[in-house]
Order: sequence, then C-alpha cells, then structure tokens
Amino acid sequence: MAGWENELDELMRVRGSALVRYAYMLSGDRALAEDLVQDALVKVYSRLRGRPGRSGSVGVADGSTAHDLDSPFTNAEGYVRRAVLTIYLDGYRKRQRWSGIKHLLADDASTRGADQAASARVDVMAALAQLGARERACVVLRYFEDMTVPQIAESLGTAQGTVKRYLSDATKHMQEFLRPDDFRPAEGRAAR
Repeated sequence: MAGWENELDELMRVRGSALVRYAYMLSGDRALAEDLVQDALVKVYSRLRGRPGRSGSVGVADGSTAHDLDSPFTNAEGYVRRAVLTIYLDGYRKRQRWSGIKHLLADDASTRGADQAASARVDVMAALAQLGARERACVVLRYFEDMTVPQIAESLGTAQGTVKRYLSDATKHMQEFLRPDDFRPAEGRAAR
C-alpha cells in the first residue's frame, strides 16, 4: 500500500466520524454529510497526487508544485475540512440560485404534457409582449440566443451597463407576470 493510502486510511479510521459530524453540522443531513466527506477526500487526494505518467515519484513532475503523496502530509484533516466547507457552500449557492428562479417554470418538466408545454410557451410569449422593445431584445438575445452581455451590447450598439439594466428590469417584470397566482398579492399585480 502506498504512503498516501496509509495516510488516507489512518485519517478515516481516526478522524472519519469527526469529519462526518463536521459535515453534518453544515448540512443537517447524514447522507449528505457522508457524501460531502467522500467528495472532499477525492478532491484533496486527487489534487495532491498530481498526474500519473510523468517523471518523479507518484506522478509528480520535476519542478511541480503538486504534493508527493508518498511523502508525509501535514494537516490532512484541515485540507479535508476546508474542502468539505467549499463543496457545501458551492451546493448551497446553487440551491439558493435555483430557489430564486424555479417558480418561473410553468410546471414540473417530468409531468408536463403537450398542452402544459404549449401553455407555458404562450405565457412566456405574453410576458415578453409586455416588455419594451429594447428589454425584449435583450432578453431574447441573452436567454434564447445565449449571447453574453458584451455581445448583446455590441449587436444593439449600446453600453454593457444599459444591457444589464434592461435585463434586470425585464427579469423583474417577467417574474411578476409569470408568478403563480398563489404568490400574487391579494389586490392583484402591482402597478409598474
């Protein structure tokens, strides 16, 4: 067994449950905590290992800054804890971003029939029709043509900041228009 394998085995035998408890304190879910620790271990040890097939021991090239896993590795637990935190925060940010936009979907894609897809398309077209010409152009170019803000600015002959403002304003208007009735204020849609 290579030195890094012994080190990994020792880390999991001695501190494995502490790492899982740390991940559990972050996530609040035992299964997710175990997944976080496993992903962190893979991330840390795969990065430290370097690339196989190069000169030097265990794939570490001469002059490389990669860590030779056959040499002693200090504070392995600290690296793994930091990786757990980073992986958790990345997932948290993705979930936050998704929760902010998932209500814009007309329905769950797995249960959507042809009539619901057509209804969603009509709703989006109606929301686009409520926008001004420049806002609509920016939305279509950004989200349907997958153009970047600089590309949109160049194609419309306007500043990037203006494109960002149009996209922001259009997003707010479309969110309000496409919001499910359950989430609308009792008095109806707010005036623009």
